[in-house]
Amino acid sequence: MKAAIFNEPGNMSVTNMDRPQIQAPHDAIIRVVRACVCGSDLWWYRGINDKASGSQTGHEAIGIVEEVGAAVKNVQVGDFVIVPFTNGCGHCAACKAGFDGDCTTFTGGALGFQAEYLRYVSGDWGLVKIPGQPSDYSADMLKSFTTLADVMATGYHAAVTAEVKAGDTVVVVGDGAVGLCGVIGAKLLGAERIIIMSRHKDRQDLALEFGATDIVSERGDEGINRIMELTGEGADAVLECVGSQLAVETAVQLARPGAVVGRVGVPHIDELDTNKLFWKNIGLRGGRAAVTTHDRAVLLDAVLDGRINPGKVFNMSFDLDDVQEAYAAMDERRAIKSLLVISE
Repeated sequence: MKAAIFNEPGNMSVTNMDRPQIQAPHDAIIRVVRACVCGSDLWWYRGINDKASGSQTGHEAIGIVEEVGAAVKNVQVGDFVIVPFTNGCGHCAACKAGFDGDCTTFTGGALGFQAEYLRYVSGDWGLVKIPGQPSDYSADMLKSFTTLADVMATGYHAAVTAEVKAGDTVVVVGDGAVGLCGVIGAKLLGAERIIIMSRHKDRQDLALEFGATDIVSERGDEGINRIMELTGEGADAVLECVGSQLAVETAVQLARPGAVVGRVGVPHIDELDTNKLFWKNIGLRGGRAAVTTHDRAVLLDAVLDGRINPGKVFNMSFDLDDVQEAYAAMDERRAIKSLLVISE
């Protein structure tokens, strides 16, 4: 099969390798239909995080079940499925509490999704079945299903952990695909006012389409002051969708007393002054998204019935052979999010 691999910062390629095989009873082999590039992939693509040369890449996909292990009962060969970046077992304390992103049975994230086939280690519970087959849906619907493997579930997770409720004023820090999906998540949970911090016209336009009511293009103290002018005492909930120290510190300053910051940006923080949280009774929650939980509870139905269309975050599409350009387009901000069309 063909698979994308990381060579060195700024350099991706496609190689031929053996197709994955069933190795354990809960495994499932998936023929990938769509995959994509995640903003978190850019950390090692840019050389900020370490990644081994020659390693496979990608953690978001939809596809067809090709083979299952002996313990897999909930999906079968031929099912069309969302393949989450998480590996929930459905039975441990974390999964039962609804946090399958923190599963203690299948630890660590799923990898190697930018390929023609992948092995998923928690096939019995972690996979989410989509009704029918890929041919039953439009290209736009396939894009939206692909977001449910990570980015839409992560944006929604930010809103859920920030405890967004009907009538709230919400601020979204970050205008990447996760932040834009955070706008959708806040809207689904009933937020009345959604302010997104964004400096890019294409992302601003999409945020407004998704339900944002205000755009703040300023940064730093100027941006904080602008949001305080709009909100009075700060937001009821803040979604931190970047992961940098500046983003987290900004999010905390934007929260009103008693608010909660929902943090889903992959962290790149040296230290955090928690005294600011104490003196304003601000909560800081979040982490890896509960993908399977959120998809089954809300998100898949919301896509199927047309209430949300998160697939619009994919503004550029590529073949797997063009994976280098898919990464470069996101790195250079030409793409909000790059889709990889693997098969039909």
